[in-house]
Order: sequence, then C-alpha cells, then structure tokens
Amino acid sequence: MKILTVFGTRPEAIKMAMLIKKLSTEKTIQHKVCVTAQHREMLDQVLHFFSIEPDYDLNIMKQGQNLSSITGDVLQKITEIYKQYQPDLVIVHGDTTTCFTATLAAFYLQIKVAHIEAGMRTFNLQEPFPEEANRVLTAKLATYHFAPTEKNVQNLLVEGIAKKNIIKTGNTVIDALLYATKKVKSFSAKTRRTGIEDIFKKKKKIILVTGHRRENFGSGFIDICNALKTIAEKYHDVEIVYPVHLNPNVQKPVLELLSDIKNIHLIEPLEYPDFIFAMKNSWIILTDSGGIQEEAPSLGKPVLVMRNVTERPEAVKSGTVHLVGTNKNKIVRFVDTLYQDKNVYKKMSQSINPYGDGKASWRIVQWIKKNKKEILK
Repeated sequence: MKILTVFGTRPEAIKMAMLIKKLSTEKTIQHKVCVTAQHREMLDQVLHFFSIEPDYDLNIMKQGQNLSSITGDVLQKITEIYKQYQPDLVIVHGDTTTCFTATLAAFYLQIKVAHIEAGMRTFNLQEPFPEEANRVLTAKLATYHFAPTEKNVQNLLVEGIAKKNIIKTGNTVIDALLYATKKVKSFSAKTRRTGIEDIFKKKKKIILVTGHRRENFGSGFIDICNALKTIAEKYHDVEIVYPVHLNPNVQKPVLELLSDIKNIHLIEPLEYPDFIFAMKNSWIILTDSGGIQEEAPSLGKPVLVMRNVTERPEAVKSGTVHLVGTNKNKIVRFVDTLYQDKNVYKKMSQSINPYGDGKASWRIVQWIKKNKKEILK
C-alpha cells in the first residue's frame, strides 16, 4: 500500500510528525512525505526538530501570496506528484489551504483521502476564516475521517458522513507534545542569546501571547494590544512575552502600540522546541491559535482564547480554556480574575485535557493496517 502524507504549515508539521514516524517504520506500507511549504522557514524548523526529510517539496511560498495563489499553486503542483507517485491513500491534516487543496486534487484523480483532525466545527464559515470552510469542504471530499473527540464524531455524523468511515483517535498534537517535552529541557542557544531566558528566570508571572488570525486583523489586534498594555501597566510583577507573527497585519499594530513598554517583550517567532519550553514555564497563555488550546492543558496552563468562537468547545467545557474574544475589557477582566483568585487559576490549570493520551498516531496506523483491503478497493 502506497501512502502520501501532505502538509504545508508549521502546525500541520507538528501534528503530523509522530504519525509520519510511525508510518515510516511499517514494512507493509510504502510511505512518502510531500510538503507544499505554504509556510517556509517556520515549517523547516519543525522538520529539522522531528528529523523529517520530505520526499517532495513544492516550495510554493512567495512574497505577497494570498489564498487564491496558494490554492492554484498547490492544486497544479500536487496533481503532478499524485500522477508520479500514484498513492493509494493521501493523508492530510486540519484546516489549512494545503489540506483542502490537496484533498480536492486527490478527489479529481479519484484517490482516497484520510483527514486527520476531522470534525472540528464553529458552524460559522467566517470564524476562523478560511479555516472553517477548509474543514467543511475537506470533510465532503475525504473518505476516512480521524476525529479527535466524540463531539467531532457527532459533528461528522450530522453532516452525513458514514459512521464506518469515522474513527475517534484523540489528537496527534498531544503525541508531538509529549515527545517534545521529554526532549526539550531548556531554551536553545540561539534563543538564549536574545536574553529571553533571563526574563523567565526573574520568577515573575509570565504571560505568553500569540496572535495571527485573519479575522482579528485591524481593530481586533488594536484591542488586543490595548488590553496587553493595560495589563502590563497594572501588574508590575507580570512579564508579557509576545513572539510576534511575521504577517505585516500583525506586526504593524503590535510594534506601534507595545514597543516601548518595559515589561512587554516583543520577540521574533520562537522555534517549536523553544515555544514548548516557553509554554511549560509560563503562568497563563493568551492566544488566538487552535493548537495551543490543545497543548497548554497538558502542561497545566490556563488559556484565554482571543476569538469569538472556537472549533474546540471540549476545552471550554472542561474548564482549561476561556473565550475572551478581542474585547479589551473582557481580556483584562479575566486576567484580573486569574491574578486575584487562586481557586479559579487552580481549577483551570488542573482540568483534564479532553484531547487524548498521546496515542492518536498509533491508533491511526493500526486502523490503516487493519483496513488495508478496504483502502485498496
């Protein structure tokens, strides 16, 4: 059986890494890896950390790329790879433009697709944009659906996906996190040279911040920045560490509004192992990211999600995550609560992670092996 795994961004690479490692050890499976490099530098960092060597690299990233150009480039180039390699199964992940477009190209050639992290929904195609649409469209075209949670399974069933093609596995990001936390014991030498390690050694409350969502561009990021400014001015025993995304829509408001505040540290994006170490040693995390909502609870870190909706309602229900949107007052108010009420902090930090036990990749590989005949039909 020939399998091709396709991904293009840093989050996809992280969440696919342990699955790739397990597939590569299976003697009955011929497995190859294709990266689109929808993100280039940040993707390469993760490939290096997990020792993954792609068999195919489409290298599509270019200055000024947009959703249409990414879609067109991936669709054209991945089609040639499919024709060359002729896989029996294509594996994609999550909610990226690479995920949807690689699925569409496989559909055109009548190649079966397995979708990892299937079934997450906000039920609002505009939030997150375009990720929600990518997930919905991928589900319509994929054959097999590896869903992290029971809620994800139910979402797929409601959409008419056949029960026999939905497999609950847990989330592969936990597999990667457990691997990384064992491997990473300190900041890298490169990051230590920036002085960030000294901030973490101050024994102050570290608020780790990430932000990059399109729906927050403009007024959303301005409100987030004003909230961070208020928190920094209010609490002098708090240090805010913000690895600023390279997108100009993020950089412009962040640098303009937060550059001159003593206890706000604007740094370059951290490589994956450094970010894991930063999460492990933070007090709380403010983010609009999806994967962090899954990772941080395993590290006992409360997460405030700066989005209006999340496709990960299990984390909200379990108490590990709280939605604050981009409303300045709401962000500041909940940080105040965590700062002043130790019981609220304790409850969030000790809630059970609903996203799995670190064996999702193993379950996926076992299912593929068991259902080889069905896949090859």
